[in-house]
Amino acid sequence: MGRARMPGLAPDVAGRYSRDPAGGGQERVCRKRARRASKAGAAVKDLKPTDAIVILTGAGISKESGLDTFRDADGIWARVRIEDVATPEAFVRDPVRVHEFYNARRRGMLNPNVQPNAAHAALARLERDWPGPVLLVTQNIDDLHDRAGSTALIHMHGEMLKARCAGCGEVGAWREDITVETACPACGGAGGMRPHVVWFGEMPLEMDRIMAALAECALFVSIGTSGNVYPAAGFVQEARYVGGAHTVELNLEPSAGVTDFHEARHGPATELVPAFVEELLARV
Repeated sequence: MGRARMPGLAPDVAGRYSRDPAGGGQERVCRKRARRASKAGAAVKDLKPTDAIVILTGAGISKESGLDTFRDADGIWARVRIEDVATPEAFVRDPVRVHEFYNARRRGMLNPNVQPNAAHAALARLERDWPGPVLLVTQNIDDLHDRAGSTALIHMHGEMLKARCAGCGEVGAWREDITVETACPACGGAGGMRPHVVWFGEMPLEMDRIMAALAECALFVSIGTSGNVYPAAGFVQEARYVGGAHTVELNLEPSAGVTDFHEARHGPATELVPAFVEELLARV
């Protein structure tokens, strides 16, 4: 899932994505800097309807749907140690405990009272009605964006309602409990099934696609994130300082990276996000 926030841009972002191992990396960075210079100072009021938008969401957007956040004072990591349930080493050491933790979370997500809220619906509307490309990148492993209607969506930390076989790599929908005896539907092997989530120490999904979008977007919006976990915490820096995008934080309270944003608006996601989407769509 990444690492805790550190001063400056995380090595995963600065190293892996600012250089091209195959060559041509410096040329690519120069092109990005040229785009940055041409777009510097752009604000929401300067957006054109054809401009690209990238949105990052975190646990804060789902909290108002009844799901726990991770890093609040009463969040998940205040009650459970990351090292015990959310690392590859934990799964090797005590797979029963890891399965119990994720089985409980899966059951919670399947509670019929957990439904997409007004913020999820507003982002789906933005994707539908904004003429330019809109990419939604979520750190959340729930399916609330999917159910709200978002389709241009990347689950960078995986999906709780999917399972993956460590043996054959097969990924498929999964709504039941997983145990160490659970057999893979594809290869029949038992003992290798795990939730399709990215654990701490593992590389988030579709990073190349995300970084390319950040370099090209005119607007980057971060919603409901703590700004504590890389590489997602570095996206604002990539969008602003490499891509030249206008950057906006919509959060219940200031994130750890709030000073990296051109503007920040603080309050409940169900109020801020629909209002911000209305502001954007008024330009269409």
